[in-house]
Amino acid sequence: MTFADTFVPTAGEVGMLSMLTYFFMTFAAYCFLGNVIFSFLTNQSVAPEHRISRAYGGVISIVAGVSYLLITRFYHGMLQDLTHLTSPEARAALIRHSYQAIGQYRYMDWAVTTPLLLLKASSMLRIQFKEAATAILVMLLADLFMVVTGYIGEQQLTADGEIINSGKLLWGAVSTVGYVVAVVALYGLYKKFAARATDTERWGFKFIGITTVTTWGVYPLGYMLTMTNIDLNYIHISFSIFDVFNKVGISVVAYLVGKRLLDERLNEKKVLDGYATA
Repeated sequence: MTFADTFVPTAGEVGMLSMLTYFFMTFAAYCFLGNVIFSFLTNQSVAPEHRISRAYGGVISIVAGVSYLLITRFYHGMLQDLTHLTSPEARAALIRHSYQAIGQYRYMDWAVTTPLLLLKASSMLRIQFKEAATAILVMLLADLFMVVTGYIGEQQLTADGEIINSGKLLWGAVSTVGYVVAVVALYGLYKKFAARATDTERWGFKFIGITTVTTWGVYPLGYMLTMTNIDLNYIHISFSIFDVFNKVGISVVAYLVGKRLLDERLNEKKVLDGYATA
């Protein structure tokens, strides 16, 4: 084993964009692993009915953290191969072909984490499964359908690794149907159960819901851009950043909701017991 086979290449060898891509992949992995610790350490710091949300956040970050460690490891291997290529065309081809292989781990991650993110949203309204079993199942199955069909779309490749545009567009359209159904089901849960929640819980649900409707749109955009001549490192970077926002960011929002509810109850108890509140 040589130095070059073990350590990270430098920008002088592989280019600044490739190094920034590696940086953000590693950054994402660290964020997820840190959020695992944060989720479980703060489990007792939120209102009891929101502790399940902390568990969701921990599981989401474990899956995403392992996924990103794998992504980073294989991207590192690609960078090592890149150092042996001098032709710009050969380098661009390696980056494109490696993207298809490395990106598969994102879909395996999303198959677990995106349904849990939707459950995390419903937990903001304290929805019990038995109260809306059909709607929740439809939402989760639609989400899984979206991820699996998107994965099939990413597999529309020739033996040489070139994208079959017609097949990818078809499966992208099919995947979009699952996304729309999941969003509609999530909105239906809000309309039915929002009245039972506090203003803080409704704010938490809206934040997660709006995030689902807006920032999740980055992923199909990246899906479509793979059929252009864009440097796919830009998509790697975008996915890494938005994965952190959509998983760690939402976990922090859910924590703030649960903590505020607990703090309000503790302050109310102090008043009832004759103590001054802070």
